[in-house]
Amino acid sequence: MDDARSHATKTISTVMLITLLGKVLGLYRDRLLAVHYSVGMEANAFFTASRIPRVFFDAVFASAIAACFIPVFSEYLEKKGKKDAFRFAGSFITIISLLTAVLTVLGMLFPQPLVALFADYSDPQTTALAVSLTRVMFPTVFFSGVAFSLVGVLQAQDHFTAPALMSTLSNLVIIVYFLFGDQKFGIYGLAGAYLVGWFLQGVIQFPPLRRLGYHYRPSFDFRSPGMKKVFALMVPVMVSTWVQPISLAINSRFGSQLYDGAGVSAMEYSSNLYLVITGTFILSITNVIFPKLSRLTAGGQEGAFRDTLRQTVHSSLFFVLPMSAGLMAVARPLISFIYGGGAFDDFAVDITSTALIWMSLGMAGYAVQNILSRAYFARQEGRGPLVAGAVSIAVNILLCALLSGPLSVTGLAIASAVSSTVYALMLLIPMERRGEGVLDGPFVRDLSKMLLAAAATGLGAVGARVLLSGLLPAGKVGELLCLGGCALAGVVVYALLTLAMGLEEARLGLVFVKRLGKRG
Repeated sequence: MDDARSHATKTISTVMLITLLGKVLGLYRDRLLAVHYSVGMEANAFFTASRIPRVFFDAVFASAIAACFIPVFSEYLEKKGKKDAFRFAGSFITIISLLTAVLTVLGMLFPQPLVALFADYSDPQTTALAVSLTRVMFPTVFFSGVAFSLVGVLQAQDHFTAPALMSTLSNLVIIVYFLFGDQKFGIYGLAGAYLVGWFLQGVIQFPPLRRLGYHYRPSFDFRSPGMKKVFALMVPVMVSTWVQPISLAINSRFGSQLYDGAGVSAMEYSSNLYLVITGTFILSITNVIFPKLSRLTAGGQEGAFRDTLRQTVHSSLFFVLPMSAGLMAVARPLISFIYGGGAFDDFAVDITSTALIWMSLGMAGYAVQNILSRAYFARQEGRGPLVAGAVSIAVNILLCALLSGPLSVTGLAIASAVSSTVYALMLLIPMERRGEGVLDGPFVRDLSKMLLAAAATGLGAVGARVLLSGLLPAGKVGELLCLGGCALAGVVVYALLTLAMGLEEARLGLVFVKRLGKRG
């Protein structure tokens, strides 16, 4: 038992470190893009061109692979053995490859209407460049389909290292291009580097697959029991993956009408940073809670299901609310530190940090909707997420149309934050009406305490920023020290207040710190 636990801990630690490395490299990649292209025409066209194939893949195929293929493949392994499981995997990979190949060809043949759907640039040159780059980058759909299918085969057999290395490898390819090839090959070379990175994401899966004895054999069995299960699971699960990419696409389209198209880049840089900070934390929680909720549902343990869900939402908000307040407080020095320099001037820093400030208001909604959607899927209930997702997208479109004119990028960021919050509420309200939700008396009281402490955290971080800005030197070192000081001030304020208010997570954190001190 101890050996198994030690092995699991080692595996999780390794994967977390590799994932963190990939995220850091991704931020450095975005910094290089910002320094080279800022929020100019080429950056705007490139972001539109790279967004289009990603939205199509995320909306259609990502759900099929992540939430549908893996459980069915795992069931084959448990009940029928490797031979039948590998045969099913061959059918799935063949079908996904064919579908993504067809979509890739269509995207390369008809990029003009896709660009018109995703962007509305006033400058014909930006539109023409976006069309040309979209044609170059659409094969990422095919490469993604193959790579993520192979990842499913590995993860279902508890092999996580190669999948975790995917983003690290692709980001390294792009970074190397920026350092050695960008001056010669420009924006088209960058598109090619992205393609190479995505291609290699599939290639690195081959060695561990061979060690597991898997050899891909094409199969066209659309009617196998496994494929029928996948198709049956796809529709409800797919909806939850639509909201984020479609909402970002909506923001990008309205952003293309701002600042001569620079609104696209401002929203892209800010949302990338937002998702690195928020998404890494929230997705790590949902990846753990989903199988647990599924097991509790299958076992008929409704009381344990509700308790687990309530505690997960409670603990997530305990961490997310101060993160939101702190991010709003330090948005400008953070954007300047990560992206500032080169072509990324003060104007670019201003509009990008403004977007990040207001986008951060939706962090709690983003966390809650991700957790609650997993609760619905664990119960195989697809209607709730379907309705909530549709309403969220409609709210985003409406608010973008109303606010982007008078408020520019601020309006787009507010629309994004509100739509995330609406999505969470649309999932929460039906659960509360059925008596299956989380909002009992103690939870509401704790939430009020968290909001008060988070507001004080934001004020503490702002105060530290004002104080330190006059004491620290200019440049990257000064910005880094300022960010560190703001973070420290925010953590101290939040920890002291939540301890004084008697919140359980704060008490457990103090116990953990004391134990570390004794070990030291």
